[in-house]
Amino acid sequence: MGREDSHYRPEGVDGRGSGGSTSGRVPVPGAHPSDRSAPPGPGAGQPPSGPVPPAWPGDPRNTGRFPDVNPPGRPAAGSARVPSGPPPAAGSARVPPPSWDAPGTGPGQVHRAGQGHVYGAAPVSPSAGPVFPAAGSVPVSPPPAGAGPLAPPPPAPRRRRRLLPVAVLATVLLLVLAGVAVVLRPGPVAGWLGDDAAGPAAAAQVPEPDPSPVLAGPDANAPLPTAAGVRAAVEPLLGAAALGSRVNISVADLTTGQSIYARGGDDGTVPASVTKLATGVTVLEARGPGYRIPTRAVAGANPGEVVLVGGGDPTLAVDGKGFYPGAARLDTLAKQVKQALGGTAPTKVVVDSSLFPGPVHGPGWDDDIPTGGYGASITALMTDGARSDPEAARKTFDDTHGAAERVPRPDLTAGRSFARLLGLGGDAQVTPGTAPPAGGAAATGAPAPGTELGKVESLPMIRLVDIMISDSDNVIAEALARQVALARNQPASFVGGAAAMDEVIGELGLPAGEISLSDGSGLSRNNRISPSLLTDLIALAGKGDHPELGAIFGGLPVGAWSGTLGDRYRVDATEAGAGVVRAKTGTLTGVHAIAGLVTTAEGRLLTFAVLTDRAPAGDSDVSRQALDRIAGALAGCGCR
Repeated sequence: MGREDSHYRPEGVDGRGSGGSTSGRVPVPGAHPSDRSAPPGPGAGQPPSGPVPPAWPGDPRNTGRFPDVNPPGRPAAGSARVPSGPPPAAGSARVPPPSWDAPGTGPGQVHRAGQGHVYGAAPVSPSAGPVFPAAGSVPVSPPPAGAGPLAPPPPAPRRRRRLLPVAVLATVLLLVLAGVAVVLRPGPVAGWLGDDAAGPAAAAQVPEPDPSPVLAGPDANAPLPTAAGVRAAVEPLLGAAALGSRVNISVADLTTGQSIYARGGDDGTVPASVTKLATGVTVLEARGPGYRIPTRAVAGANPGEVVLVGGGDPTLAVDGKGFYPGAARLDTLAKQVKQALGGTAPTKVVVDSSLFPGPVHGPGWDDDIPTGGYGASITALMTDGARSDPEAARKTFDDTHGAAERVPRPDLTAGRSFARLLGLGGDAQVTPGTAPPAGGAAATGAPAPGTELGKVESLPMIRLVDIMISDSDNVIAEALARQVALARNQPASFVGGAAAMDEVIGELGLPAGEISLSDGSGLSRNNRISPSLLTDLIALAGKGDHPELGAIFGGLPVGAWSGTLGDRYRVDATEAGAGVVRAKTGTLTGVHAIAGLVTTAEGRLLTFAVLTDRAPAGDSDVSRQALDRIAGALAGCGCR
C-alpha cells in the first residue's frame, strides 16, 4: 500500500518501462520513439483503447464550462493552459454545495479544527467542508487532536521558512478564534491511525500559539516569478547525477494557470505514484465527493443462502479492529441480514465479486508487487485493503512504510469472515458466484431470491481520496480508478479504468493526449504523464470552476510534517520547503517524481511537477533529496 517510495527493484528503467504487457493504448508525445507506432486495437471484449483527444472549442465535451479551452498543442510560456474564469476574491472560502451532505452526518457531528480523526468514526460533514483554497491559497490542515503544546517561535530564526509549519498550525487556530465560519477537515498526519477520535476536551487543551509575523500566508497579489528567475533557480539542480539523464519539469502559477517555466514539460514520463493525483481528480469529478461505495447482501437462490455482493470498497472492515477507522463493517451487515432473514437460518455464503472483471494484477507491474506488501489482488470485495492482519499492519505502518502481507483471494477471505459473523462456523461453505436477479419466487417464510437483506456504505469519496493521497495507498487507488470506469459505463477493470480516466481528463478540458495510463496507482511502468499536464491538473483543482476537485489538496503531504513528506525537507539543503511544499511523491526503481504546490519567498503559490524515469539504480534517498532541492529552490526564492 503506502509508499511505493519504499518499493525498489534491482533493474533500472529504460524510459519505456519494463515488465508486464503493453497497455495497448497510444503513448503520449515524447515517449520512447518505438512507442510512436500505430497502437494495436483492443482485445475482444475490451473497451476502445486510444486516449480521448483534447476538447476543442465547440466540442460537446466542453459542456459550456470552458468555452475558452485551447485546442491541442502547448501554449507558449507565459500563457495560461488551464481553462480560465474569474477567480474568487482572495481569502474567500469556497464551500461545497449541500448535495455533498453525507448520510447520517448531522450538524452535531461536524468537527471543528483539530477535533476528530482524519478518517475516523465521526466524519466531518462534506456539506460543511472542506474549505477549498481561494485563488492563490492552499487548504490548511490542523494539528492532530490532543497534540502537545506548540512551542512559540524562536526570537531570532536563522531562516524564515523553518517556522512555517508552526505558522500553518497557528493560522488554523486564528481562523477559529476570529469567528470565521468555516469547517476544516483534519489533515493527514502520521499517527492518526488510532482507534478513536479525540474528543473536544482534548482539542481544547491545545494552547493558542503566538500570532507572530510568520503567519503570513500565500498572497494572490504577490509578485509573479519570471521564467528567467525560475530557470536560474532550478536549472543548476536539474543536472544532478542522482536524477539521471532525463529530468522533465513544469512550473506554473496556481492563481492564473500561467505556465512560467518548463523543460520537457510536454514529454510523457513514468509518473510512479504521482498518478494518484489524476486518479483523485477523475474520481471526484466522476463520482462526486459525497459518494459512498456500497457493499450489499442479498438472498440467494435457495433458502438460507446469502450472497455477499462487493461494490468495490477496499476499506471494508470485518469489525471494529479494521485497518481503516470509520470504515463500513461486515459485522454491521451481518446483523442486518439476521434480522431480515427472520426465522430462516443462514446455511451458505456466496461471494459475488463480478463487478470487477479481468486480471487482478496490473499490466506493467513488477513481478514482486503482488507479494511485496504494496499491492494486492484487486477484487470488488475485500476487507482492510486485502491485508492478512490489519490490526498488526496498523501498528507497524510507520516502520514498514505501509507494507503489509496481503491475502491471495481477498473476496473469499471476506466471505469466510462474513460466514463466521453469520454463525456458520469455520467449516462453512463459501463459494464464488453471482447474485440472483430480484423478483424470483420465495419459499414459504424466506425472502425471495435477489431480495436485499442489508447494505453498508464506505466513507465518503472525499475521505477515500484523502487516504489514497496521504498514505499513497495503491489498493485504494486501483479501486477508485474502477469507480471512474463504472461512472463512465466502462468495464471496471485495469483497461476500463484507464480509458475512463482519460475520458474524464478530456471532459475537464485538459490535454488527454499527454496522459496514457495502465493503472490508477502508478505501480505500472507503462504509465506516462507529462509534467505540464500535472501542473494543469493541480491548477484546475485550485480554481473555483470545479470546487469538488479541491478535495485533492486535503490529503497532500506537507514537507517536514505529514504523509510521505513527513521525513523530508529537514536538512539545510532543502529546509526552505518545510511547511510550504505540499506534494504527492512517487518512486519506483529508476523513477522519481514529485508534483504539487509550493509557496515562494514572496508569497506566490505555484504548482510544479518534476519527473525523472532514467535515474541510476542505487540510493533512492539521494534521488529524492535531489528532487527536494528543486522544490526547496522554488520555495526559497522570489524567482524574479
